[in-house]
Amino acid sequence: MSGVQIGLLMGVFMLAMLALRIHVGISMFVAGAVGYFWISGWDALVATLKHASYARFSMYDLSVVPLFLLMGQFATYGGLSRALFRAANAFIGHWRGGMAMAGVGACAGFGAICGSSLATAATMTQVVLPELRRHGYSPGLSGGAIAAGGTLGILIPPSVPLIIYAILAEQNIAKMFMAALVPGVLAALGYMVVVGLVVRIRADAAGPLVPRHSWAERGRTLLATWPVIVIFVAVLGGIYSGLFTATEAAAIGVLATGVVAWRSGGLKDGGLAACIAGTASGTGMIFLILIGADMLSSLMAVSQISNVTAQWVQGLGLGPFGVLIAILLIYILLGCVMDSLSMIVITIPILLPVVLGLDYWGLGADEKSIWFGVLAMVVMEMGLITPPVGMNVYVINGVARDLPLGTIFRGVIPFLLSDFIRLAFLVGFPMLTLALVRWLG
Repeated sequence: MSGVQIGLLMGVFMLAMLALRIHVGISMFVAGAVGYFWISGWDALVATLKHASYARFSMYDLSVVPLFLLMGQFATYGGLSRALFRAANAFIGHWRGGMAMAGVGACAGFGAICGSSLATAATMTQVVLPELRRHGYSPGLSGGAIAAGGTLGILIPPSVPLIIYAILAEQNIAKMFMAALVPGVLAALGYMVVVGLVVRIRADAAGPLVPRHSWAERGRTLLATWPVIVIFVAVLGGIYSGLFTATEAAAIGVLATGVVAWRSGGLKDGGLAACIAGTASGTGMIFLILIGADMLSSLMAVSQISNVTAQWVQGLGLGPFGVLIAILLIYILLGCVMDSLSMIVITIPILLPVVLGLDYWGLGADEKSIWFGVLAMVVMEMGLITPPVGMNVYVINGVARDLPLGTIFRGVIPFLLSDFIRLAFLVGFPMLTLALVRWLG
């Protein structure tokens, strides 16, 4: 058998293991190791394992992953999500649909210090959903707004998937954060617009208007969010100004959120141990996926699948944007059944070379890689709320058992339409993604 045939066979083998619910890291590692051994032999496999594992885990950039995960744990236990929602609600809660808009805004703020879409969705469900129910919001709009708002955790920096993409694509983490900031803000604003339209089209989607908060009340609630503002400015401001590296900024963020969680009492009664255990579990899972992805990438290299795939795609005659649209559709479909991190590590070694080999708006290789990374994150976040297996929807259903899956899925449809519109703008106008990178870079 040729190298390409062996590589394809191992791809099918990996998918079969995934179907049997074997962990994605183990599935990639086993398939990659078996295929590499088949093509290159035992000695080459052992040498690759020795080199790849050291090269991956000795990377300084990877130290940022457990730090941002720990920052997210401290933020969750520190009660910052509730303070964010109260502040947003104090400013816009009196609008028609304003409380659901406030929930989206709180998701954006919490995502900026949490970095995980699933954690954002789970946390904000506990905070926002009871308030929406109490004020007469429909179950569909409530669940849809929280599910869509939760996806902002993957896009608004700092984001762990963005970090992993930057490492795999050999891009600067700070530049990836800069590139994702504007699309993330556009996503939050787009979701708020959707809420406004839904409550005007369907009068029963929102409850009666609530009284406007006084400026004194707004000031008090805004003051309660000062840790979030300080952390966000310190982390991202330090990175963008060149004062800190991403790892140093993450360490400062951990210290700040840790102090907040300690002052709020969130670290009592096993809270600190839970934060450390959650961070260790998440870090171990990510590192296992990365070493599996490295083994699979080694198989792709020796089997020449990446080169053959690139040549095959270019020979289809779809044109650069036809190829890009096909790739984005693949990501949306994969997002229905896989988490974002798994999608990144499985697909980037294959699809990124295809994109880099085509011309888009005359962009250079680095800008093209950054632009494509943000587009990939956008469609991955769409996959998190796309039927039949939008993971954010299942997370919300797991927290609020009495909120049916079908109701939430129907509620996210208008938000998906907003996502498609935003995606079209990001594809057609790359400067929405790259302007900050060029300005601050």
